[in-house]
Amino acid sequence: MLRNSLIFILILGLAAIMFSIFVDYTPKEELGPVAKHYADNGKDEVGAANLVTAVVVTYRGLDTLGEVSILFLSAAIIGFFLKIKHSDNDSIPTIKRYSEILGTGAKILVPIIVLLGTYVFINGHLTPGGGFQGGAIIASAFVLMLIALPRPALNHKVLSFIESFSGLSYVIIGLLGVFIAAGFLDNQILGLGTFGTILSAGAVPVIYILIGLKVGTELTGIIGNLKEIQNEE
Repeated sequence: MLRNSLIFILILGLAAIMFSIFVDYTPKEELGPVAKHYADNGKDEVGAANLVTAVVVTYRGLDTLGEVSILFLSAAIIGFFLKIKHSDNDSIPTIKRYSEILGTGAKILVPIIVLLGTYVFINGHLTPGGGFQGGAIIASAFVLMLIALPRPALNHKVLSFIESFSGLSYVIIGLLGVFIAAGFLDNQILGLGTFGTILSAGAVPVIYILIGLKVGTELTGIIGNLKEIQNEE
């Protein structure tokens, strides 16, 4: 009874807070000074047709580094707690057999999904998308593969190498911006190129490729660990 009363009080409190926010909410009719600077100068300073990319990768690139670091720590913690411990007799677990339709469909769709994810993060500076979105799409391809194939061969050493290489390269590019250009992750360490083309926005396409690879390998590693521990049980 006491527990239900506390839950009810908590819900009422949250409802009161949300109601006060809703009643007092007044939409802004003009951009703030920081957002206005991004909107007015993003095209000339960054050279990216996608303004969100200009903000995420350059203006607030240090925040993006923090987000990638959090994802890395999450993957490392999950991998630590889901570390496989084989039994003493090394018995092979019984694994559920999947349908031929699912397996055939995975063989056809996985390359297409990986290609789509690659397209999304390579063109992130031109169209909606980017490294996080493209990496998540690539990871979804491996989810399908892990579901369809009873014993998929995921090389965790290769995944760890790609993940480490991408993260280190991201930091190196950021530091090059400090020494060569105007600040951390300043994309003008490379030429801005022609606005609206694939070779534009300076180092932004390179940065998004690294982010896409890092996010894709980290999410794939998490999913792989979950799959392996399930097979062991």
